[in-house]
Amino acid sequence: MREAVAQAERAAELARLLDAAQSRLAAAEENAEEVRKLAERLDEAEERLETERAAADKLRRELAEQRFQAEVANWKLSSIKVARWNRLGDAIKSGRNNPMRLAKGLRGAAKPVKRPSAPKRRPVAVQGAKEARPGASFQATSTTRTLGGASFKLKPYRIPTGPNTRPHLTAAVIADPHVEALLRYEWRQTTGFTPRDFARVLPLEVPHLLVVESVTQGPWLEELTGEPGEGLRALLAWCAERGIRTVFWHTQGDVADYAAAAELFEHRFTGDTTVPWPRLHFGVQPRVHNPLPLAGGRVDRVLTLDQLLPPHLAYPDVLTSYRWPAAAECPPGTPQWRLAEIAACGTPIGAEPDSRRAHVALRRAYNMGTMTERVDELLEAVGLPSARATLDTSVLLPILDPSLMEHALAQVARQSGVAQVIVIGPPEAELRARDVLTDAEVLYRRPHPAMSEGAMLAKGLDLCEADLVAVMDPRDVYGPHYLTDLRRAFLFSTADIVGKAAFYAHLRKPQATLLKQPEAEYAYLPEIAGSTLLARRNALREVGFADLTEGWDEVMMRQCRTDGVKVFSADRFGYVRVRDEDRWLLGAAHLVEYGSAEPHALI
Repeated sequence: MREAVAQAERAAELARLLDAAQSRLAAAEENAEEVRKLAERLDEAEERLETERAAADKLRRELAEQRFQAEVANWKLSSIKVARWNRLGDAIKSGRNNPMRLAKGLRGAAKPVKRPSAPKRRPVAVQGAKEARPGASFQATSTTRTLGGASFKLKPYRIPTGPNTRPHLTAAVIADPHVEALLRYEWRQTTGFTPRDFARVLPLEVPHLLVVESVTQGPWLEELTGEPGEGLRALLAWCAERGIRTVFWHTQGDVADYAAAAELFEHRFTGDTTVPWPRLHFGVQPRVHNPLPLAGGRVDRVLTLDQLLPPHLAYPDVLTSYRWPAAAECPPGTPQWRLAEIAACGTPIGAEPDSRRAHVALRRAYNMGTMTERVDELLEAVGLPSARATLDTSVLLPILDPSLMEHALAQVARQSGVAQVIVIGPPEAELRARDVLTDAEVLYRRPHPAMSEGAMLAKGLDLCEADLVAVMDPRDVYGPHYLTDLRRAFLFSTADIVGKAAFYAHLRKPQATLLKQPEAEYAYLPEIAGSTLLARRNALREVGFADLTEGWDEVMMRQCRTDGVKVFSADRFGYVRVRDEDRWLLGAAHLVEYGSAEPHALI
């Protein structure tokens, strides 16, 4: 009986405990439901907050763009008002019936007036963003190198922020720093988004294209290797909903590691010849792989590749290192893209410094293809237009001495990229030019005896249609790579006029070969030789040609300094100034040897 009572008491206690547990469980379930509802409301609130923030950021960007466009419009209006042709027109109009006022107005219009500075886009702060997107800071930070126990402090190469080759096109890019640096100037580029925040970042500027590299670091690595991650699938679904083309670019690593993820993309490219995908290799990026020197110059040493590129060097610092040594020794097996980047920075590759060999290697690196040309191929393959500015050239060729006609036409005929030639010379030059210059449009104008050479060039400039305009002197010698080398400067400089302040010259009477200003290569300078002038057509029309036969180029260079037009001096090669004698050259140049200049200049 006692046992029965004890069991009954235990059963009652168990029942009571069970009831209490069930009550607590029910309460916990109610609390969990409340927590779930609160979490849902919190997610909704965060989503609304992100939407409002994105809308505010978009409005902020639109307002900044409207302000910038207004500044551009005011700048254009101001530039037109101070333009010489506009001031001359105003002077003629106001002094039409008053000769004294007309003369005074023309004198005032002839005076140089400084053009207003063009407005610049200012970065727009994104509320709550940890870094600016796109265009996070990409500058060199490591300025000290150590060699054999000695420490060297470098002045880092200043990496340009632009301009963009295709500002009308926006691309979202997932890439390691090297590839990001190659692509950042080819379009408006959005980077830095992650699997967690892409849906918030990308709508700020919806891209036309998604490009994903086979990355080896960063938040997307786990999403791309092995089984594709949910973040990658969500990103591609987001792109599919908006008709955004998707591209996977295999650049490094075992393709098998990325194969499953690559299958999810619309287009796939690779640089690996063993992979059966369309080829897309690295090319040099002229904005960063160029011969612009470091501010402190080069160290007088030949470095091995290990000395040149110590471990853990960020890519902006790599671009500084490329420009540092007198030469670089690269072992067999060095990747071709690495050799091309070093050569494109003007650094000789080999055991000894050699400026001639370095120039040929630079030319070869660019001829292998730039990233602009690679992106042209990519866009054509995915079906997007690749509209961009060209480097097509119109040549102004004044032939005032009939005996120089054959020589002058031969110099133009050996150039590439010439779309149009304006020949100003004797009547027989027209037919002869059409026979010799079969790949270019030839326009002929007969010179007026009373006109100066500058006036003839001004008349010829009105006929030019290409983006660039070159002036060639019929007395001089131009190598077959002359215009190609000179045009290259427009890919990495911000100048409107390019030419040569450093060049070879040959004086016939003493049979002397001279080198003018060898230190003036790859630099922004006050002036260049008029016979090497290559300029953007619109800028040249704004500056104009002086009505002079001798010295029109000196007047033009003074006008450029007054108006703030940038002038850039390229390399010393590809051109020889030929004169019977020239006392100015004898006093301003270095004697190279007595003999022909062409073996030195034409490489």
